[in-house]
Amino acid sequence: MSTQELVKLLDKIDGKGYKSYKDLKGKYQFSDFLLSIDYVQGDPYASPSRIRVEVPGEKANFPSKLFDTPYKKRAAVDFLSRTCASNIGRFYKHVGGSGKSGLLSIGSCGQEMLERNFVVVDQNRVEARLEVGLPAAGRKILGNKAKDIFISALPKIVEASLFYENVLRQELKKKIQLAEDQHVLRDEIKKRALVAFVANGSNLPRESGISQHPLKKGAVAFQSPVEYEVKIDLPHHGPIYGMGIPQGVTLIVGGGFHGKTTLLNSIELGIYDHIAGDGREYVVSSETAVKIKAENNRSVEKVDISPFINNLPMKQDTVRFSTENASGSTSQAANIVEALETDAKLLLIDEDTSATNFMIRDGRMQQLVEKEKEPITPFIDKVRELYENSGVSTILVIGGSGDYFDVADHVIMMDEYVPKDATEKAKRIAKSRRDYREKESSQPANKRKDHPRVLKKASFPKGRKGVKIKPRGIHQISYNKTNVELTDLEQLIDSNQTNAIGFMFQYIMEKLADDQKTLAEIVDEIYCTAIEKGLDEISPFQGHPGNLALPRKHEIAGALNRFRHLNIK
Repeated sequence: MSTQELVKLLDKIDGKGYKSYKDLKGKYQFSDFLLSIDYVQGDPYASPSRIRVEVPGEKANFPSKLFDTPYKKRAAVDFLSRTCASNIGRFYKHVGGSGKSGLLSIGSCGQEMLERNFVVVDQNRVEARLEVGLPAAGRKILGNKAKDIFISALPKIVEASLFYENVLRQELKKKIQLAEDQHVLRDEIKKRALVAFVANGSNLPRESGISQHPLKKGAVAFQSPVEYEVKIDLPHHGPIYGMGIPQGVTLIVGGGFHGKTTLLNSIELGIYDHIAGDGREYVVSSETAVKIKAENNRSVEKVDISPFINNLPMKQDTVRFSTENASGSTSQAANIVEALETDAKLLLIDEDTSATNFMIRDGRMQQLVEKEKEPITPFIDKVRELYENSGVSTILVIGGSGDYFDVADHVIMMDEYVPKDATEKAKRIAKSRRDYREKESSQPANKRKDHPRVLKKASFPKGRKGVKIKPRGIHQISYNKTNVELTDLEQLIDSNQTNAIGFMFQYIMEKLADDQKTLAEIVDEIYCTAIEKGLDEISPFQGHPGNLALPRKHEIAGALNRFRHLNIK
């Protein structure tokens, strides 16, 4: 249909009941783009309507060199998504009305450049996916207000956002170059057997505990110790210097409030590329790094925690350990085993968020409580084995237990936010002051092949009305009346990633769970599907698939493992 027909329709339904907006569903050809109204909300208070605007590739005229690799395309989509959001604010004045009336938006982007589906860019088209709150007074249609959105504002937004000649081309070029530099940096740390790199001059502190924006006043620029400084040549930035953390066991030590956790937090989010101005643009870490913490009261379903915990009272099975309310130590053990199950090669641990009895048992306590009476083999006695036998490195923030000096390869001391090499001093102290702690041993820590966890179809029970899966912000997914709590998955950083995990639950339920595949195999399969076919593939919606960002397979598995209906054989 034409633009004129859209105008006629809006005039026709003006003043009618809200459900008449359903007549708008369809496609409308504007002079330079195609408008698709894919979903129309049934009520002004319901989820907004979903639309797409598509410009043919020959008109949009974006050079293919801007999106000819996955990392360039990710950066281009990030740029165009932010450009659309900016131009919505520039060209559209909220028209108001009841409920969500007048809303016009594109998915939001944070400090990271994630794989998103807000915009599609290729040689055939450039398409932006938007949400619209169709205007109403009460539940009566405001047709003229809707025309302000579709006829007045939308063409201006499209023209300024989706045509190469009209965007800030130099800024787009810089974003693509930054993405290329970050891609090379990630390749280099793999080649050099590093697990993380923190560039000199990085601004690591955030402005508050609830914000990922950089601290603007009083931040100390990062400077690598000489002993860890490496030089990496990047194609656009040129030579860059910074701290390279080698594979193995690394301790971050120092007094309270000297920057230990700030450094670890930057490393844990180094799994993602960051936008210019974030301060962590050149902080990268192993893409398989997983933050491990104690997580009281989480559910655990048939996880082999026996490498860490054995001989529980009442002869509770720790080879197939299950509980509705895990303790600090059992949850931390399960978190490690589950991370290894999805091939994590770097564990990140902060003693402040760990179970003390899981991390250490000192010599005096060993003398008082005999090993036969202590079911926990502390992490200090497993951390070297994980590296030497399985190639799994660990970075630990430690402020209270010098026993870890005995098992560390590297010790970095934070002193007023400045890192210093303290390895030799820590080793001398370890040799000169022993409290005769005995190493405690148990079974190998990486036993994924010994006890594969098969995901049963019964994990996804249906209610009277079937199954309703609804994400609630970043940290929760509702499955019918059961909530999946994700707060402790600290590397899940965007609500659009949680949206994607919600759709993945449904996809797994309908297409993958077969009582044969392991949980790890299913997670690998759905992650590869999202990478190879795109995030749209996992969406149940036709047309506009919803606002999605790609989570890592570690967070997908983490969500499944915290699902209280999870059924494993």
